[in-house]
Parts: sequence; structure tokens; C-alpha cells
Amino acid sequence: MSHPIVGLHHVTATSDDAQADLDFCLGVLGLRLVKKTVNFDNHSVYHFYYGTERGAPGTIWTTFPYRGRGVPVGRKGAGQVTATAFSVPAGSLASWTAHLRARGVAADEATPRFGEESLRCTDPSGLRFELIASDSDTRPPWPGGPVGEHAAIRGLHHVTLTVRSPQQTVELLTTLLGCQVVDEAESYVRLAVGERAPGRMLDVRYDPAAEPAMNGLGTVHHVALAITGGDDQARLRRELIQYGCQVTEIRDRCYFTSIYFREPGGVLLEIATVDPGFTVDEDVRDLGRSLKLPPWEEPHRPEIERTLPPVRSTAA
Repeated sequence: MSHPIVGLHHVTATSDDAQADLDFCLGVLGLRLVKKTVNFDNHSVYHFYYGTERGAPGTIWTTFPYRGRGVPVGRKGAGQVTATAFSVPAGSLASWTAHLRARGVAADEATPRFGEESLRCTDPSGLRFELIASDSDTRPPWPGGPVGEHAAIRGLHHVTLTVRSPQQTVELLTTLLGCQVVDEAESYVRLAVGERAPGRMLDVRYDPAAEPAMNGLGTVHHVALAITGGDDQARLRRELIQYGCQVTEIRDRCYFTSIYFREPGGVLLEIATVDPGFTVDEDVRDLGRSLKLPPWEEPHRPEIERTLPPVRSTAA
């Protein structure tokens, strides 16, 4: 049965230093800080949400900066999202190369895959990014960043899931989550939700010899797919359990509700609702300016604020 999954929702990674993370995402990638909150499962750690103006599903990159919390450096490998790709306008890669190198970030052209020109770079934590030149992305960018509206990131383009064997991963994505295979290349299968468009695609990279991934600093924790509402989410949860997946209960993340499970290749997937969104507790012009806590943590605000490292951000 098909489900109303509408594309990517967000990608969440474990980063190292909070200030370095902010500086890179705001000052290098040119994203907007749309929410400064805490990890709901560990309130002594920030949870930063970055995106375009409102943090629309499909534009969101999020991080848990875990420096000083005893988390080791992770290992990229099988059972993990190993690269996150953002969509930028066609013709903007030369501007991006100059912008990145001026800020001391190595930028390398990637071998074109599926006919797309791209750049590769890494952040201070070792997270891997691709910038994909697209002439079909009509999503409005965040104009307040340093790269200029003509070149600014439009949102997520796709993510790369690394697995040892693609068959069962592709089967779950196509039979239960409504994806369809839209292209193949050596060691890659590209799937899309609905139309083949930026923000709707997942690349399954398969390598039988890939080392198993280890979560830690510099690795992606999970990728979330967007679903239209809570009723559909609950129905999908039941069907995932019937399929044989171990699925969490529905969790309230304030800005969406979520379920989590691992697909057969080991990658942690989340299904997140589109609503209510990031403006549920602050006006769009104020997004990212102050620390927002879930209601059940407000009585502990003084203690939480004492445990978090001081950071400066430039939410506009």
C-alpha cells in the first residue's frame, strides 16, 4: 500500500564542537538557524536545526554537538547515511568553489553521477557534503546567508545510504514507503518519492566489502522522511511492524511527531510529520534567536542552561 510520504524531511548528524558547527552551517553553507533547542533524549546537548526561512521539510539539516560528552569519533560505513547532498542553482558551482576556498574549506569536483555536476566538501567534524547543481529546483532559498540569493542552497537534494547489499533495502523503500527506482549506476540505485526532484531522492550505495558503520562524532545519525499527518504515520507504524521492523512508539518532537526504525541494511530511518512546524513556538522572524525547550523541560531551564556551552549565532 502506498503512503503519503512527500519526500525528505531532515537529516540529523552527530557533530563535534557547537560553535564550530554554527559557524560552518551559517557562515559557510549559508543556512538559517531555524531552531536552537536541546536533544530531547539528552537535554545537556544542543539540537540545532538549520534550513531555509521556515525550515520547510526537505530543507532541514540538524546536528547534536557532542564535544566533551565522551562520544568517540565515528566510522562511516555500511548501515549509515554517508553523504548529504544539498541542491544549489545550476551555474553556481564556480561561486561555491571560490566561497568555500576563501573560508579554508577544501572543495573538490565529484565525478558526475546521474548526469549531475557537484562539489564535495567536509565540515570541521568530518561530515561529508555534496552540492548538486540543479536547474529544476524552484524552492526559495534563505537570502540572509553569505553566498547571495543567486547561489544559495535551496534545500536537501538527496542522501546516500551505504549498505552491503541493496536488495532488501530497495524492497522496503519501494513496497512499503512508496519510493520508486528512477536510475541506476555502478554500485548505486537512485530512488525517488513521487516525482524525481531535489528533496525527494535517496541514493542506495552498495559495497559488499564496506566496513560496518559506527555512530559517533562526524557521522549521520539518521535520515527522516516526511509524512503528511499523524493518522498516516500511525498506520505506517503498524505496517512496518507487520513487515518485521522494530519500530519505536510515536514520539512528540514538538515541531513534528516521529517514529524510528532500521531498514534491512541497518540505516536508521525516521518518519516525521509535516506539521506543526517550527513556527509553533516562535514567530518566523524570530526563529533561532533563543533557546527553546519542550514544555516538560521548562521547569529545568536554569539547570539545562548551565550545562550547555555558551554559543553565539547570527539568526537573521
